[in-house]
Amino acid sequence: MQTWFETKVKYVKIDDDGREKKVSEVYLVDAVTFTDAETRIIQQMETMVRGEFIVDNIKKSNIVEIFPSDSGEWWYKAKIGIVTIDEKAGKEKKINNYFLVAADDLKQALQRLEEGLSYVLVPYQTTSLAICTIVDVFPYFEDKVNAPIPANLKPLKEVTKKPVFEDEDLDVVYSAEDEEEEDQE
Repeated sequence: MQTWFETKVKYVKIDDDGREKKVSEVYLVDAVTFTDAETRIIQQMETMVRGEFIVDNIKKSNIVEIFPSDSGEWWYKAKIGIVTIDEKAGKEKKINNYFLVAADDLKQALQRLEEGLSYVLVPYQTTSLAICTIVDVFPYFEDKVNAPIPANLKPLKEVTKKPVFEDEDLDVVYSAEDEEEEDQE
């Protein structure tokens, strides 16, 4: 499960017309701890900001999941209410979950939210959907499926040789196929 942290960063931004102004922007960072969140946002900001910046605040976010999109200009925060039944008390219990959706407008945000929540089997209700102050999102892995493989590793499908095990006491070399044959006997 991902843990999202909202990090507030202050720096001097240069507008399109060349004027400088102090800004305070909020970024969402996927991190393990507060220290990890601070390290990750500093690394990101060093590539984006010229000059000095200050990480002003870090807090755990209540965001459960994000639905990013390349064409989304704004981030919308959605509050979803799910009604469950507390079996011990015998009463209905409402659980609120928060999602972040990238979209160009409110209609598109609602559509993308519904597409993203298509896996949810229980009835839910979208109780609010509004544009939020988050400027950008930095997940640990941009694309988990197509993430680059480290140089010291090979994909399993490229490994063709069976592993070989040596038994020093017997001076014998076994392959995985030999072990399978012994198990069958």
